[in-house]
Amino acid sequence: MTPASPAQSTQAATPRIAVVGSGFAGIGMAVRLQKMGITSFTLYEAAADIGGTWRDNTYPGAGCDVPSHLYSFSFEPNPAWSRAFSGQAEILAYLKHCARKYGVDRYVRCNARVVAARFDEARHVWHIELDADGMRENIEADVLIGASGGLSRPSMPRIAGLDSFKGKLFHSARWDHAYPLEGKRVAVIGTGASAIQFVPEIQPRVAQLDLFQRTAPWIMPKPDKRISERARWLFEHVPFTQRVVRSAIYWKLESQAIAFVRHPQLMKRPMKLCLSYLERRVNDPELRAKLTPNYRLGCKRVLLSSNYYRALVTPNVNVITTGIREVVADGIVTQDAVHHPVDAIICGTGFQFNGFGAPFEVTGIGGVDLRTLWLRDGPEAYLGTSIADFPNFFMIAGPNTFLGHNSMIYMIESQVQYIGDCLRMLRERNVRAMDLRPDVQRDYNARLQKNMRRCVWSSGCHSWYQTQSGKVTALWPGFTFSFRKRTRRVRPRDYRFLP
Repeated sequence: MTPASPAQSTQAATPRIAVVGSGFAGIGMAVRLQKMGITSFTLYEAAADIGGTWRDNTYPGAGCDVPSHLYSFSFEPNPAWSRAFSGQAEILAYLKHCARKYGVDRYVRCNARVVAARFDEARHVWHIELDADGMRENIEADVLIGASGGLSRPSMPRIAGLDSFKGKLFHSARWDHAYPLEGKRVAVIGTGASAIQFVPEIQPRVAQLDLFQRTAPWIMPKPDKRISERARWLFEHVPFTQRVVRSAIYWKLESQAIAFVRHPQLMKRPMKLCLSYLERRVNDPELRAKLTPNYRLGCKRVLLSSNYYRALVTPNVNVITTGIREVVADGIVTQDAVHHPVDAIICGTGFQFNGFGAPFEVTGIGGVDLRTLWLRDGPEAYLGTSIADFPNFFMIAGPNTFLGHNSMIYMIESQVQYIGDCLRMLRERNVRAMDLRPDVQRDYNARLQKNMRRCVWSSGCHSWYQTQSGKVTALWPGFTFSFRKRTRRVRPRDYRFLP
């Protein structure tokens, strides 16, 4: 019988579970469920294949800025990583390997987008609406797990006239590989994590590249290199060596949290190193001034690249810092009334997070709508996982779980552990649902925001980490091992249980 189908009986011991998404979060959750002996679940994937962000982001140069040996599941080390920092194709292959090895494939339903979910207060089940291959379908589940990630929806810039552009227009997360860039005049809007990867790749191919920069990013050289065959042999045949390397990487990155979340003044030294790197790479003082950040390191995402500056000093690249007034049929007009003719516009403008509500329509107790709730003052949850008045709804990579210094996979595995313990609690107590107490969520977030005040992200600049009011709702204001400790076991007193 198909998991999460309305025909099944509802038993607390064998809950029907709907998992939304099949990236790291969804696959990690599926593996955990199977280890718990739970097989009554389905992963609902909107796309035609699994992989999440590493399936979608296929732009030239796409890769990870966390070292390979740490950007992977702890239960499935990969001794065959080819580079210190893996590229998109290799990470996607790793995810598919994990799905095959642990039998996750048979639980995935592709081309099935979750449109809406509503909690039935009388029966304590979730009514879920799917868009499956263009057809609407309704299912039921006892437990709903959002594993689509916080950065899964591309954000197009709000620029007047964008729809009037007659050339080629696309977002970096929806790269059009069929469009030939050779000899074209290309505009790139945005200078974030994606742009600094694809700009050096397309620069040699295009005739002219106009890079529209609103804020200069802090950039450090990326210490990437090939992993030798000898090292890979050692990792495969002496697994302990890879565990040592992974642990060393983790603690090296974790030590940076001291500056991010405790003592932002410690950022002065790395800022000097970044500026020295910029000075060595960019000789032109006018261009260097454009590329010099005017805020404290860490306030926005710190980027890693060893070829971005090299691309920007080439003759066919023009860095434009004047704001965009409008897009016209054949190009972009800046605030100084200068017309920049282009054949294509590529938006490296990131993803929707703050101010856009939940990833799909979610309605809890009393008809409360999560999207509306979050639009008031940004996303909020308990441990980034549970939300008051939304029983049996859990999130992975939810509010205040993102990091500025370490691997998100570590945080994902912590939340997977926590959700697994919630399911254990439901089974042991033989109850249908558990609902987070509102006072627990309120007190937790009050403490979290108090701790946030001393973090580097809370002042000096505005980023996607924050709401318009300046409230930081994306990042965890502490060490990752403290989050791991908090999510190891569920505290029953935090919830009310529904029979």
